[in-house]
Amino acid sequence: MQCIKCGNLKDKVVDSREAKGALAIRRRRECLNCGYRFTTYEQLERSDIHVVKRNGARESLKRNKLLDGLVKACEKRPVSIEVLESAADEIISEIQIEGIREVPTQTIGARVMKSLETIDPVAYVRYASVYRQFQEVGEFIEEIQSLESRPSTGARHPDFFSQ
Repeated sequence: MQCIKCGNLKDKVVDSREAKGALAIRRRRECLNCGYRFTTYEQLERSDIHVVKRNGARESLKRNKLLDGLVKACEKRPVSIEVLESAADEIISEIQIEGIREVPTQTIGARVMKSLETIDPVAYVRYASVYRQFQEVGEFIEEIQSLESRPSTGARHPDFFSQ
């Protein structure tokens, strides 16, 4: 690895440990030239998964784009970025385990909604409103009522609707 301080290519690994739920390895390195310490991450290179959009266009599945959608849904909600990163990694892992090379946006959207339902009910309704393209207030009410009638999924705010 190249030292970000002096550009030297020689370093030694000072510490290694699992990161991101054993999906990556975090390494602390020390430059042998200037002694600067820095962190690197190694993770498994995943096979390329393509997203098939509604109009038929295809693009690579981007973790950051998936994470951005989760973050936007949880904006101003008491949900940590670590929880959202974990949800994004889990969604991608599920797709990879199934061996799917091309996945429709509807499938990804459904998985995001499933994750958000357990993370935060307000974020779930926000995401559902965009994903399902709600046009009227009644659609919000119907979604909230269907959410209330479902068995508890371990959401972070189980008594949210009883307030």
